[in-house]
Amino acid sequence: MTDSGPSRKMSRAKLVILGRDNCGKTALCVRFITKRYIGEYDHKKEVTYRCRKTVDKETIDLEILDTANKCVGSAAPSLESSIKWGDGFLIMYSITDRSSFESVSRLKRLIDHVKQTLGMPTVIVANKCDIENGRMVQTEEGKALASDLRCSFFELSVAECSAAVEVAVEKLVREVRLEYHRHLLAMDKRSRMLQMRHALSRKLTRSKTMQW
Repeated sequence: MTDSGPSRKMSRAKLVILGRDNCGKTALCVRFITKRYIGEYDHKKEVTYRCRKTVDKETIDLEILDTANKCVGSAAPSLESSIKWGDGFLIMYSITDRSSFESVSRLKRLIDHVKQTLGMPTVIVANKCDIENGRMVQTEEGKALASDLRCSFFELSVAECSAAVEVAVEKLVREVRLEYHRHLLAMDKRSRMLQMRHALSRKLTRSKTMQW
């Protein structure tokens, strides 16, 4: 394949972090970018983080949108705008907050509705597995939900392990990259079909002209 075909590398990706308040969205963003953990944040507006990462030996410029203090039913038009912007989605919940788990399905349905497809790259992350005595959502519940929604699933602690955060976000980047190449392949296929139609049309026109 040529450089103009599906083999082209994806140079940038836009990721959106979704979930209810206090599930660890901002902490995850900062952990992924800096490897540092900061436990307390008070973001009242969405924040976009930018960084350059190497995934599978490919360097990618990432924009990561932290939709702080947003959930379904709250600031819905703004949330839909954030979803339209994104290439891939990470939906977070806290294992210590069942309401955050229950919002996952609604957020996934909103992504599907806004993007008009069931196939958007989406990863579900269950956070705060270090607080086992406060657990309200079992691991099996998270896995079952992710399976039903056809999403990758990770249960981790942003507070305890930066490596687990990197694995989850890099998985999303890989899914975005795969979708990017699928899109290029579809575009190339459509382009070849159009070229064949034009060629056939010219041939038919030439044939009719010669007959005349």
